[in-house]
Amino acid sequence: MHIVLGRFQPFHKGHAHLVEAALEKGDTTIAIGSSQADSTMDNPWTADEREEMIRVWLDGRQANIVQIPDINDPPNWVEHATKFHGDGTLVTSDEGTKKLYEDSDFPVEWVELTNRDSYEGWRVRATLKMLSTVYETDGLREVMLHSIPAAVVDWLIDNDALYRLYSMSRDLEHVG
Repeated sequence: MHIVLGRFQPFHKGHAHLVEAALEKGDTTIAIGSSQADSTMDNPWTADEREEMIRVWLDGRQANIVQIPDINDPPNWVEHATKFHGDGTLVTSDEGTKKLYEDSDFPVEWVELTNRDSYEGWRVRATLKMLSTVYETDGLREVMLHSIPAAVVDWLIDNDALYRLYSMSRDLEHVG
């Protein structure tokens, strides 16, 4: 079993690259972390919505998807997470996650990720926040396709899942 762990806020091309690498090796579990997180700018989509994004992207390909609530306790995270994702080999491109799992004697396979800076979740969310005031669908799609798979872009647009970022940010202090 190969395991890909992430928050998937949203599911972007970096995640797609990792999941593709795991799927090529056989049975794959995709573990959605912070499944209980309240809706914030860092966690705008529910675990069920993130699972929908992933399933749309998978387009019928088989993978087990589990949701893992965070315990905010890194030394005990791997033991906690294993109860949800089971044993196997973690497939990751994140140094911190790699170290956390290796320190727990969990097998880890490193996957090089090109354009890592472009595929960091916070950067993707910041771009989406800027786009959340744009209502021209073709323009939205064109910008989002640089970092998000087409099926997920369509899901974000079709489910009005992008525009909540604007309403969530209205009460935040803005610089400028």
